Amino acid sequence: MSIDKILENNRGWVAEMKATDPDFFNRLADGQKPKYLFIGCSDSRVPASAITGTGPGEMFVHRNIANMVVHTDFNMLSVLQYAVEVLGVEDILVVGHYGCGGVAAAAANKQYGLIDNWLTNIRDVIRVHEMEFLRIKDDGQRLRRLVELNVIEQVRNLAKTNIIQNARKTSKPPRLHGLVYDIKEGLLKNLEVEDNGIGELQHIYGTEAMKHAEEVLESQPGFNPKADKGQLLDEPQKTKKDKKEDKGPHLQKAS
Repeated sequence: MSIDKILENNRGWVAEMKATDPDFFNRLADGQKPKYLFIGCSDSRVPASAITGTGPGEMFVHRNIANMVVHTDFNMLSVLQYAVEVLGVEDILVVGHYGCGGVAAAAANKQYGLIDNWLTNIRDVIRVHEMEFLRIKDDGQRLRRLVELNVIEQVRNLAKTNIIQNARKTSKPPRLHGLVYDIKEGLLKNLEVEDNGIGELQHIYGTEAMKHAEEVLESQPGFNPKADKGQLLDEPQKTKKDKKEDKGPHLQKAS
């Protein structure tokens, strides 16, 4: 399909939308208030709006290879923070799909180049669930289960972020969901992992540090516990005794 075809399709879509709802684009131009954040795979067979039946303005979307939630991915984290703290989304969907090439590549005994560094995150999922993964003898079923396990772990990764932890302290935190799309059937499967966050791991990933850890942190030179977010000062604050010592004799100016 050439770019001319793309532009032709666009004009046809605009005409169709205006015929159905003359004020449609004016309303969209006023701003967005989506209810959902969709974190899905970049696979061209998994269009976010089409498989969820949502229209323009209803769903904020982030996509990458194998629908990953990686804590060093500032692109994903920026999308997450904006969706939660600015747009106020109500539900976050991590959506994988059976037949995912990224998941298959992670499970294969091959190298693919730069993407291998990204696939390491999926191999970590295999490591965590190795016993279950290896017990499945059928190759196809093993990959299908890995797709599901990957989604489950990415939901857990979402729950570990300080963005979601902070949101859970509010009156209306977003709900987390793990879904898998079956391309052959066109149906979404709910893995029901909304409540399978980090409840049992709160003592590790929670924002409230252990008392001893706080004491160690506050004992660090230059640490100001009263400063916003505990940032380090450019120089330690001086005590009254230090200030008195500063008033000692000074060299006179040479005449």
